Amino acid sequence: MKIYNTLTRQKEEFVPLEPGKVKMYSCGPTVYNYAHIGNLRTYIFMDILRKTLKYNGYELQSVMNITDVGHLVSDEDEGEDKMIKGAREQKKTPWEIAEFFTAAFMRDIETLNIEKPDIIPKATEHIPEMISFVLELVEKGFAYETSDGIYYDISKFPGYGKLSRLNLEEQIAGARVEVNEEKRHPADFALWKKAPKEHIMQWESPWGMGYPGWHIECSAMSRKYLGDRFDIHTGGVDHIPVHHENEIAQSEALLGHPAANYWMHGEFMMVDNGKMSKSLGNTYTIDDLKAKGFKPLAFRYMCLNAHYRNKLNFTWDGMQAAQVAYERFLEGALQHREGSSAIPKDVQDSFLSDFEDAINDDLNVPRALGVAWNMVRYPEKSKDIYDLLLKMDTIFGLGIKDAKNGEEDQPQLDAEIERLIEERQQARREKNWKLADEIRDKLKDMGIELMDTPQGVKWKKR
Repeated sequence: MKIYNTLTRQKEEFVPLEPGKVKMYSCGPTVYNYAHIGNLRTYIFMDILRKTLKYNGYELQSVMNITDVGHLVSDEDEGEDKMIKGAREQKKTPWEIAEFFTAAFMRDIETLNIEKPDIIPKATEHIPEMISFVLELVEKGFAYETSDGIYYDISKFPGYGKLSRLNLEEQIAGARVEVNEEKRHPADFALWKKAPKEHIMQWESPWGMGYPGWHIECSAMSRKYLGDRFDIHTGGVDHIPVHHENEIAQSEALLGHPAANYWMHGEFMMVDNGKMSKSLGNTYTIDDLKAKGFKPLAFRYMCLNAHYRNKLNFTWDGMQAAQVAYERFLEGALQHREGSSAIPKDVQDSFLSDFEDAINDDLNVPRALGVAWNMVRYPEKSKDIYDLLLKMDTIFGLGIKDAKNGEEDQPQLDAEIERLIEERQQARREKNWKLADEIRDKLKDMGIELMDTPQGVKWKKR
């Protein structure tokens, strides 16, 4: 199995620290709002990786954190905590916000057939581990105290910048004007922030009341659950220049060696070839897709068609095309379920070998999906093909086993639309084609598109 290591910028043979076992840490959500489809694409990538490791027989221990404190509006040490900002805007406590959006996130990943990691620790439940981590860095001379917090001294860590490979001096030259005069270096980052009395989320510490920096959370929790060294650390590409760079600096400074052997990152999702952002109003959620009649697993299918290290452009037309292709894929698979032909073993072995070569080549799922499509199109319908597709779907996660001729997940129609569909069906039975067409056009104006199939009439929201 080969994977791309962001740290070395190379595709490498995956060799676990302990034969047959893999320890993996994934950066989880900051639960101040709903996860958007760009976030969820990253969690689909992480899910594919976990499923591929298990497919290859590895015993996997996976951890994904929940950030419910410490993540400021800027990924740098600027602005207010995202949790507090979300709480103020929604007129709830940060704890209520965290509980609500954590539950929403869990529902989303379940809807997308993303398996839950083995351990999902919350930042607020690991404050003592973070304080201990910061204390050790202070004692080792890697951190210092200012009037507003404890900061990491990047000048003490010569390897700073090795993950992002950015020129630090150029970064500083182009940085914003605001500078913390007490920091020894503009890129020094907060490990612990001292809290003013009015700050909602704060804990006792050796430096008075305060709260953790965002970056220290992952270092402390990965160490607690996976030990001083683990195999794989994953996240989105946006984590590379700040969050993961800082994680590496603080963990290696404390441990004296790398914490993670491989760093893997999922690329951005674009919208209409542009950036996805709340200010542009294009940060769609799974509920937004469902409201337009799209199946969540059709979105997963869309994500599988692009390699995790390539940008994926989301458009509504593209989503529609993905749903059509996904439904055809399921229908083709189900035809094989009812087939009676026997497929030669060498043909089956060839399909499986091509599939495994693809997934083990840095998770080349688009190529693996192409193999599955070749099987779906195989002219002789066979249960052998269906069983192979089920095996592959342990990684794809497209719900082949639970599919019911494409009729599952249909949202409920209101009574008026159901009545019109039945009236049209009656008109067709009576060969009143003019009335049937008029009703079809009326339904189209109401946002309902009808499809006449051998299995009967089907519909979708436009």
